[in-house]
Amino acid sequence: MNQKEIKEITRRVDHTLLAPTATWEEIRELCDDAVKFGTASVCIPPSFVWRAKEYLGGRVPVCTVIGFPNGYHTTAAKVFETGDAVANGADEIDMVINLGFVKEGRFDLVLEEIRRVKEAAQGRVLKVIIETCLLTREEKIRMCELVTEAGADFIKTSTGFAAAGATFEDIRLFREHVGKGVRIKAAGGIASLEDAERFVELGADRLGTSRVVKLLKKMERSCV
Repeated sequence: MNQKEIKEITRRVDHTLLAPTATWEEIRELCDDAVKFGTASVCIPPSFVWRAKEYLGGRVPVCTVIGFPNGYHTTAAKVFETGDAVANGADEIDMVINLGFVKEGRFDLVLEEIRRVKEAAQGRVLKVIIETCLLTREEKIRMCELVTEAGADFIKTSTGFAAAGATFEDIRLFREHVGKGVRIKAAGGIASLEDAERFVELGADRLGTSRVVKLLKKMERSCV
């Protein structure tokens, strides 16, 4: 893979650290790497948003997560979280849907929740995490329709905290069923540059991963 191809991948990466034990020192290193490699954003826990925003000074957008990782927070809680994240400087919001509502067929509640979070995001990029490994094919298709109807910017495969992450098949399915203007984020389990490249080829506009940058840093060290 040449440098041009690598840059095409890294510019789509939401460089991610969402471990519950994450420290500011680790988040700061994540930010430094994001600047160095030109990633699309850093995706970090809400409690670090204000520090990362101040530290980065606009060099890289700051993304954070809402209703994470299980999605069963009340809609009011997700709306509050979103408003707080925006107040702290978040540029992008990745929200987890209420999977119980999906399983019950309460798609009206899912739609309303996405719309309310979108309103609270005040024009920031909104990505909707549907946790594909826990849904049937029919539920995934329905979520493509709801994310489109709600006016979100992205549909996202996974939190990375469930049994499995993004698959090539899910990206193909999303591409077939999302409406105009809705982009796709593949996240969870992207283990190699070749995987990342394949996800992009299939239609992913963003990649949620920490491994891509780690692989590039390892490649740099091996060349020294």
